[in-house]
Amino acid sequence: MDGSQQVPWFPAWGLSLPKPIENVFSVVSVVNEWRTSNRWLLVSFDSIASEVHLWTAWYALRRNEDSEEMIANTPDTEFLRILSGTHQINRAFERAGISVGDERCWMIYLPEDDLGGGFGEFVIPSESYNQSSEEATKLIELLGATMLAKRPIPSIRGLERIGYNPSIELTVREMELGFLSHMALSDLR
Repeated sequence: MDGSQQVPWFPAWGLSLPKPIENVFSVVSVVNEWRTSNRWLLVSFDSIASEVHLWTAWYALRRNEDSEEMIANTPDTEFLRILSGTHQINRAFERAGISVGDERCWMIYLPEDDLGGGFGEFVIPSESYNQSSEEATKLIELLGATMLAKRPIPSIRGLERIGYNPSIELTVREMELGFLSHMALSDLR
């Protein structure tokens, strides 16, 4: 992909919570009660690096779903596992799930789009964000949260959160590559 092409926004909404999370279950239970499917989830704010990171994790999820090779039982948990670069479900929740003390997070919807039959046949669904915005807004309101006017950017804090601790200073591009390469560990067996 050359620099003139833009990756469409992934259906992810940055949230500012009304207060730091004291009880993860109470926050997650609101989403679980009102979401229309297990394709909606909350992800820690720092564990997302970019649109490319989100679409790549989503593609891996859809590939695992289509081939019936998911390790987790549900797409929301499988997505967290892939983002975290691990086979361990508990570790995935620790790394990419929301945690006590978090004040921000991402509300994410995992589209069910088809990947196509062969190499190069998949086109990122550019309307996914807009098609999911109404439901996202309802869930955000139920949480008492406010939407942030931000899109994901990579950070050292995020790399550390997902379990990757770089020993050198990294550029923003190198941080994004760190997120992507760490994510690849989720499928090493």
